[in-house]
Amino acid sequence: MCINESQQDHRWYYNLKYLVTGVLFGIVFVKAEVISWFRIQEMFRLQSFHMYGIIGSAVLVGMLSVWIIKALKINTIHGEEITFSDKKFNKGQVYGGLIFGLGWGLTGACPGPLFAQIGLGATVVTVTLLSAIAGTWVYGRFRQQLPH
Repeated sequence: MCINESQQDHRWYYNLKYLVTGVLFGIVFVKAEVISWFRIQEMFRLQSFHMYGIIGSAVLVGMLSVWIIKALKINTIHGEEITFSDKKFNKGQVYGGLIFGLGWGLTGACPGPLFAQIGLGATVVTVTLLSAIAGTWVYGRFRQQLPH
């Protein structure tokens, strides 16, 4: 069970809101050119500020949101408490970040936009999606042996 996992039991259609949010998020990604392989390559080649601006604004919105949740002690829409736990730094995060960044640079896709890219007709991205799923499985399988 996750720290902030809901203790309430919900019907199957309760999850439809996540589908709608994901579709809307995908549309925003397409319109903002976040899923564009060319935009991602521009970012890694330091040729454009576009992606850095989007990532930076997302970080600022996240920081502001967490600060507001903590300051106002906001609960979930069902009244459950939202808790934050301290995270400890470890060298595995550096290795994971390097592998993630290398994959992002080589494929021109990170996990979020994969589905939007496939939805736009870039079916070759299915290979990237299957690789991401396989990598997640491998991590889960060997997690205990990895540096944490």
